[in-house]
Amino acid sequence: MVDPDRHPTRTIAVRGLIVAAVIAVVAAVAVATGTIGGPDAGAASGRSANRAGGARGSAVVARVGPAAKTSFTIAATGDLLVHRPVADRARADAEADGGPPAAGPTGPGQPVAYDFRPMLAAVRSELSAADLAICHLETPLTATDRQVTGYPVFNTPWELATAVRWAGYDSCSTASNHSFDQGLRGVTDTVTVLDRVGVAHTGSAIDPAARARIEMHVVDGAKVALLDYTYGLNGFTAPSWAVNLIDPATILRDAAAARRAGAVFVVVQMHWGQEYRTAPTAEQRTLATRLLASPDVDLILGGHVHVVQPIERINGKYVVYGTGNFLSNQTPGCCAAGAEDGVIVTAHVTRTGARWAVSAITYTPTWVRIGDYAVLPVAATLNDPRTPPALRAALTASWRRTVAAVTSLKSRTGLKSTTSPESATGDVRPDLQPRAAGTS
Repeated sequence: MVDPDRHPTRTIAVRGLIVAAVIAVVAAVAVATGTIGGPDAGAASGRSANRAGGARGSAVVARVGPAAKTSFTIAATGDLLVHRPVADRARADAEADGGPPAAGPTGPGQPVAYDFRPMLAAVRSELSAADLAICHLETPLTATDRQVTGYPVFNTPWELATAVRWAGYDSCSTASNHSFDQGLRGVTDTVTVLDRVGVAHTGSAIDPAARARIEMHVVDGAKVALLDYTYGLNGFTAPSWAVNLIDPATILRDAAAARRAGAVFVVVQMHWGQEYRTAPTAEQRTLATRLLASPDVDLILGGHVHVVQPIERINGKYVVYGTGNFLSNQTPGCCAAGAEDGVIVTAHVTRTGARWAVSAITYTPTWVRIGDYAVLPVAATLNDPRTPPALRAALTASWRRTVAAVTSLKSRTGLKSTTSPESATGDVRPDLQPRAAGTS
C-alpha cells in the first residue's frame, strides 16, 4: 500500500434450567425497560439481539419479543481505515465539542481524546434503520490511546468503537491484513473495547475458546451467524486462533457448525482481492463459487481492496466482492480514482417456507470528504440544494464510478442497469437516485 499519511490521502451458554429461567427474566426486563444491548444501547438501533460467542454447536437465544417476521435487512459497509490524519481530525473534533460520552475500556470516567462521530453523522440514520448493521474494522484498537499510529502499522484510538456504536452498528468484522499490527495486545484491546461499548465482533479472538465461539444474532426471531476471514497478516505470524485466515475447508466447517447451532442465515465476510482493482480476481470468483455452492453459506460480504467492486449472483446467492473505503485518508493522488468511494450494501433477506435467502440488494454510494473526513451519502447530498458546485461535481463522478463498478458483472446478476443512474433497475439497485440536476 502507498503511504496515505503523506498524501491528501457471548454466546449466552445455557447450562441448566435455572440459568435459562434467569436469562429469560433478565431479557424480558431489558426489553421492557429499553436497556437490552449493553452500554449506550439507546444510541444504537437495538434491532438485533446479539452476543459474540457461543461454543460451536450451541445457539444464541438472547431476545424476548414479538413473533418472528418473514424478512429482515443486513447492512454492511467498507473499510474503516484510520490513517493518522483521520485520527488527528478526530482529536480536533473532540477538543471542539467535548467528545462522545466516555465508555472506554477502563470505565465511564476514562478521558475522551478523539471523536469520530461527526465523520459518521450523515450516514447514521441509514445504518440505524437496518435490522443488523455490520462494520469492517480494518485496524486494531488501542485501549489506552497511547502510541496512536497510522500506516503502515496501525494503532487506532478506542473512541472509534464508541462512534461505531453511536452510528448504529451492531457488529464489526475484525479479520484483516492489519489485525496483528500490534500483536496479541492489539487483538485483545480490540475485543475488549468492542465488548465494553456493546458491539459484537468476529474474525479475531483472545484465546482458542473465543475462536471456537460463533457470533450469532437473533434478528426479529431469525438466527443469523456472522463469520469473518482474511487472506493474510502483512508478514506477521499469529497463533492459529488469534485471527481467522482464509481456508475454504475451515470456512465451510465453520459455516456448517453455525447451521448446526441454529443459524437460518449464514454470512461469510472476506478480506480479500487485489488492492485498487475494481474487477474481482480469478481467485475471488473461484472461492465465491465454491463457498456459495454450500447449503451452509447464504451471503458473502467482501472488503480490502479500497475501491468498490461488483456484486454477483452465483448459485442463486450473492457475493459482494468489495465495499470500498468507508472512512480513510486515501485519495486518487496516492491510490486509485475510487479511493474515496464506498458503499452501504443492504441485503433484503426473505423467508419462503423454511428457507431464508437474499431477495434483493440495495446500495447507497458513499464518498469520504478529505479534510473533515465526513462520510457522505452521495445521492442524498446531490439532492440537497445547498451542496456547492465543486462538491456536486466530485459526488457526481463518484456516483458514476460506484454504479459502474457494482454493475460491471450485470450479465451474471440479472441487473439491467448501466452507469446512468436513471436506468438502474433490477434485483441490485441504488436505494436512492440523484435527481437529474444532480447528475448532469
